[in-house]
Amino acid sequence: MTQNNTVNSEKNKVIRVQIKKTPESSAALYSEKDARVIVDEFVTAWIKGDLIIRFPTASELVKQNPLSIAFPKDPSVSAELKIKEHYIDRILVCAGVKSASNEEQQKAISDIFKMILMFRSANRIENKNISKDLENRVTELEKTQQNQMKLVEQITAFLFKPKKSKQQTKS
Repeated sequence: MTQNNTVNSEKNKVIRVQIKKTPESSAALYSEKDARVIVDEFVTAWIKGDLIIRFPTASELVKQNPLSIAFPKDPSVSAELKIKEHYIDRILVCAGVKSASNEEQQKAISDIFKMILMFRSANRIENKNISKDLENRVTELEKTQQNQMKLVEQITAFLFKPKKSKQQTKS
């Protein structure tokens, strides 16, 4: 009888499944992962010298703050240096050269992403040359196009090749 009870109890077991709703997708154009990829490519290109960043100069900063001329030590020069130092500091954290927690690394990536947007909007980023990857892709496309043109010519020649008549084949 105990066997019967265990069989019945196994049949009557209810398995509960809980389905968790996924959070609705955010309205942001770029996820953290997307921003990370963009920052990675940007920093790599900058380190390789494929792009140039024109940081604000002291003379540009003085125009924003005309009262700074009255000071014996020009604060615009130190402001210029602070901008560059902040950028380099963020790069060092992103690259892992400067030790930082995961939160600090994520903040550094976010800061660099914001800087990219600001530099781009102020027209301060200049590509030195097209990337090697793009150059290689264009070269591959040109080769593919040439191969396809040869195939089209061969197919066209085959299709419009004059057919031998039966009399010519009997001779």
